[in-house]
Amino acid sequence: MTGSLLFVQTLNAIQFGILLYLMAAGLTLVLGVMNFINLAHGSLYMMGAYFAATVFNWTGSFILAGVGGVGGAFVLGILIERLTLVQLYERDHLYQVLATFGLILFFNELARIVWGATPYHMATPKALTGTIDLFGLTYPAYRFMITISGTVVAVGLWLLIHKSRIGMLIRAGATNRAMVGALGINIKLLNTLVFGIGAALAGLAGFLVGPLLSVQAGMGDPMLVFTLVVIVIGGIGSIRGAFFAALIVGLVDTIGRVFVPLTLQRLLQPTFAQAAGPAISSMMIYLLMAVVLAFKPLGLFPINTR
Repeated sequence: MTGSLLFVQTLNAIQFGILLYLMAAGLTLVLGVMNFINLAHGSLYMMGAYFAATVFNWTGSFILAGVGGVGGAFVLGILIERLTLVQLYERDHLYQVLATFGLILFFNELARIVWGATPYHMATPKALTGTIDLFGLTYPAYRFMITISGTVVAVGLWLLIHKSRIGMLIRAGATNRAMVGALGINIKLLNTLVFGIGAALAGLAGFLVGPLLSVQAGMGDPMLVFTLVVIVIGGIGSIRGAFFAALIVGLVDTIGRVFVPLTLQRLLQPTFAQAAGPAISSMMIYLLMAVVLAFKPLGLFPINTR
């Protein structure tokens, strides 16, 4: 266990946390403003990755791939909200869960039909295939780009939410939706905009992760689980909470997966350590969530304290 390994894994954890934030920010807006449980958010992440990979393989342009992934997810999110979900706003959360779970199954099968059952690949752009030097250590340039670009998007989203009229309406809708409607604001249009922004952020995460992972049906399901953990820890509806919780979860998960098995191998028999290490490390974020809920049931940064 060396300092260089810790440094590199910390950078990996931050990069993973930034991706989680892009997912969590969109979903927590939908939960906070619309009071809607959207389990299909992971499917928007998956479709964004497919759209981006398809455009990249057609054109070879990484920029156009980003436009295709983010724009495609934005349009798809609006279509889903207008055609299906708008009928469920006034219904019990159970209907929302069942409907969006059905969308997960639909999009997974649609992906298999359109792109096939085998993984669909998106190459890393040539300009970002190498490494960069950070304090005397080499680190993949593409992963560093994800960290920087995700941070820029996070700052832009904070400015949108806290420094613009649209952001004021979004925050007001998350606090008191009925009052916003009584003041003459078009709640339906606001809901559509929020859902579209959330879908675009999920599509951005899918686009960025495309060169790192194989794009395949069902890839959004495990990401959705991580995203829900982040939202619970950070506080439902809180953008600030989503950011800090995403970084915390990224650190706990990445550092745990690397160093827990190494530590157990020093303390226990190798065969037992090899079996127990991955299992314990995969449980760490859920133990963290349980501890947070025990002491702060509304999350670390509940929306009423922003």
